[in-house]
Amino acid sequence: MIWAQLSVFTGDSRVYTLDSMSDMESLRRALAESPENVPLLQLYAQACVEAFSLSEARETFERILNIQPHSSEARLGVAKVLYFEGKTSEAAIRAETLVKEKPDFAPAFVFLSRLYLSENNKALAEDFYERAIALSKQVADSALEKELGLSRERMEKGENEKSGDQRHLFGSEWKEEDPDSPPGSEDDYFFDDDDDEDPFSNPQRDFSLADFERPKVSFADVGGMEDLKEEIRMKVLYPMQNQELFKAYGKTVGGGVLLYGPPGCGKTLISRAAAGEIDANFFSLGLHQVLDMYIGNSEKNLHQIFQLAREKAPSVIFFDEVDALAADRKDLKQSAGRTLINQFLSEMDGTDSNNEGVLVIGATNAPWHIDPAFRRPGRFDRIIFVPPPDEVARESIVQVMAKDKPINDLDARMLAKKTKHFSGADLKAIFDQGAEEALTLAMKEGRIVPMNTKALVKVAKSIVPSSKPWFESAKNYAMYANQSGFYDDVLSFLGIKK
Repeated sequence: MIWAQLSVFTGDSRVYTLDSMSDMESLRRALAESPENVPLLQLYAQACVEAFSLSEARETFERILNIQPHSSEARLGVAKVLYFEGKTSEAAIRAETLVKEKPDFAPAFVFLSRLYLSENNKALAEDFYERAIALSKQVADSALEKELGLSRERMEKGENEKSGDQRHLFGSEWKEEDPDSPPGSEDDYFFDDDDDEDPFSNPQRDFSLADFERPKVSFADVGGMEDLKEEIRMKVLYPMQNQELFKAYGKTVGGGVLLYGPPGCGKTLISRAAAGEIDANFFSLGLHQVLDMYIGNSEKNLHQIFQLAREKAPSVIFFDEVDALAADRKDLKQSAGRTLINQFLSEMDGTDSNNEGVLVIGATNAPWHIDPAFRRPGRFDRIIFVPPPDEVARESIVQVMAKDKPINDLDARMLAKKTKHFSGADLKAIFDQGAEEALTLAMKEGRIVPMNTKALVKVAKSIVPSSKPWFESAKNYAMYANQSGFYDDVLSFLGIKK
């Protein structure tokens, strides 16, 4: 581990180092003796990240925040965990909020640089990295500099230009830090449309009808899960296909549907296939396409997207990780987040426009974090649980995964039976790991060594379904926070009676 020299004092005159904590169990024993030792908790959380125990890492970072609510390291740790979980947009939101409130915390700028580089936004990645180096040389990352194509001469020049400059990054006009202004207040942000020399100027995104697609997939391309497909047909597709009939009964066509369930279970594919079933225009949105660091631009982006969907009706707007965009307002302290949620609610209501023929689909792994106002009739009032693929669906997925790979005597049905509660992502992991093991042997023998069912089943036994921790959390909400019956499908899936 890279923290091998770090020592942690527990308060009882003993010192723990990573050299004496080479495994996770040693770290746990140390925490049992000193459960509120923040440096030790930080060390353990980082070790969990290295071991890719992401749920345990996030739980530990949140324990730190319960003890020290303003810990920058723990807040950045949570953002990193979200990024590793594939929740890039939520990770960006948390990291950007952190640098707004702690503009001198260099590691957060480095993280944002890597995050935006992964999103192919090299210009912004360079800006964030240069800001980090101007704050602290200790966060220098030669590998990241190489990926960004930054020379040492340029870095030193940028450092001299920004030396001592503690002005905020998030504004189209730079402003000196006011010690009397609270972090994150509206006084921190200025706008000047005439300032063309601002290196961080970021005009509003320009969406167009070209951003919509006509999906070529349909439910025929989604293996198994027939009950889920029929539920979507009844709640979503039939109204769109029989508009005149539904209008005769005073039913509007469109509205919102919320898909929730464990990660990696095909919510995006199902949504795209649903649009393909009715030959509707489809717009898949990551939150980074909506959210903007400049005040007011996020709301404008959202309005533009809905307006285009109305012009292109029938259309489907798909919001991935919608819980970050539609978060419970009581959990938000910043007014900017509340304003965006209000805009989202207004667009779904069609307050100033007609949403006829516009279907909004939101996907989330954490429905309990969504503002209750979104579940009001006319918004996300149709709620559908997307469970892990059933056995028939798993068999279909296995067959797809096996295509174009050297495999002998594949028994897709047997592998499907051995992978109960596995998500599509988990099944892919089986083939990835199986391929690595076969490739290792192939390199030693100098020939192609095919995979087989026995080897894949063996790999499957070593993988814990990623849906397991999700169901552990969902079960608590379904048992103790389910007054409206919102999570009855989760209880039914788990075989639990109310």
